[in-house]
Amino acid sequence: MFVLALVAQKGGSGKSTMAIHLAVEGHRRGMKTLLVDIDTQASAAKIMDRRGEDPPDVTTEAAGRLEKAIEAARSAGYDFVVVDTAPQADRAAALAAKVANLVLSPVQPSIVDLDAVDATIDVCKLANAPMMFALNRVPAQGQEIAGTLDAIRKRGMQVSNVRWGERKAFRYPFMKGLTAQEVEPGSKAASEVKDLFDALRIPLGVQAHSSTSAHVLMETGAPVRGKAGAQARMKDGVKV
Repeated sequence: MFVLALVAQKGGSGKSTMAIHLAVEGHRRGMKTLLVDIDTQASAAKIMDRRGEDPPDVTTEAAGRLEKAIEAARSAGYDFVVVDTAPQADRAAALAAKVANLVLSPVQPSIVDLDAVDATIDVCKLANAPMMFALNRVPAQGQEIAGTLDAIRKRGMQVSNVRWGERKAFRYPFMKGLTAQEVEPGSKAASEVKDLFDALRIPLGVQAHSSTSAHVLMETGAPVRGKAGAQARMKDGVKV
């Protein structure tokens, strides 16, 4: 199972947008996918709820219960788990980084965003978590792009070669809980989602499952919303 955590100190960086698009992309590639929202505002979960019973699955969780939720997801056979966090480099972000195979941190090419990256880096270093930055909401041109890349790399951090542009296709499909690659599959936005997913370098050993997963209730947190079916209950990662 591969766990991806979206962590960023700066609000409005596009963290939830990336989390939702990458979770949907994982499902579209045949992975049994779960999005875990530990932000108390639950923005990502609310958008995903508009999908009804269509996968990928989504659940909200208290940060302090995240580790148990991850173990329950592992026992339930998930291949890909995306954790969306609040826009704070705090204890919750550290817990998400601790359970992640990779931390992805979206950053906009601006001095305001750059001022916040050090706190995100510190959280990941304390958790000993590998991390990668990805430029988001990138304008068509501007000197701030090169400056942002240079500043992050000078901190010894990895920056993805994939950039997400400032595109309406990343936003308007959320009204129906959909994503760019579902609504505009031939668009630049859809291509950027696919390219960023490839950049995660999820090991080939992570096996894909069919999308006909059961609707699972996890005692570690809120019910998992997914495709309707038989109900099972998880307790500390064990089906009972």
